[in-house]
Amino acid sequence: MIRVLLVDDQPLIRGGFRALLDLEDDIEVVAEAADGQEGLALARRHLPDIALVDVQMPVVDGIEATRRIAADPALAGVRVVILTNYGLDEYVFNALRAGAAGFLVKDIVPEDFLHAVRVAARGDALLAPSITRKLIDRYVAQPPHTGAGTGLKELTNREREAVTLVARGLSNDQIADRMVISPQTAKTHVNRAMTKLRARDRAQLVIFAYESGLVVPRGS
Repeated sequence: MIRVLLVDDQPLIRGGFRALLDLEDDIEVVAEAADGQEGLALARRHLPDIALVDVQMPVVDGIEATRRIAADPALAGVRVVILTNYGLDEYVFNALRAGAAGFLVKDIVPEDFLHAVRVAARGDALLAPSITRKLIDRYVAQPPHTGAGTGLKELTNREREAVTLVARGLSNDQIADRMVISPQTAKTHVNRAMTKLRARDRAQLVIFAYESGLVVPRGS
């Protein structure tokens, strides 16, 4: 059972998402919150698998709520997916660096929304295609961060290869096929890279790959 926390200041939005989720046998909405502060308290109380968090909210916004969830060791198992009406670059970067597992725009079709919840629950990075394009375009316009490259020295060659493939959007099974190894070994390489780089999840591996220059955006 995938346990979900909804955090959005608009009751109609929360109600719509809840109606969709309640129809699924493998998903349970454990709580709802109208702002980030309440959402953080409910996350600590219910320990959901997924927190669907709006960006712009009163009291504590979604980015700060994400940062607090990511910083709390007791909430290490909570994956934050940011909900937004806009694909704004500043929100993408700030939320991913704060520890979000991914982004969804609110006009997503129901089937894709439900699929996204399940993708996030199994630990994969989740970025809406429109936002992914903006993310990559931003990296095309910027040189790699000088400090990010130092983390590469901690990775083995195989771990670097696995991180590169994660940044290209491949799943563990696809990484295994590409590297000609077992899916379990692929998962091990990814997990060891996350540990060495202190990455909360695969989304942060993607950020690292581009900031360090390990992956160069196509067309740059």
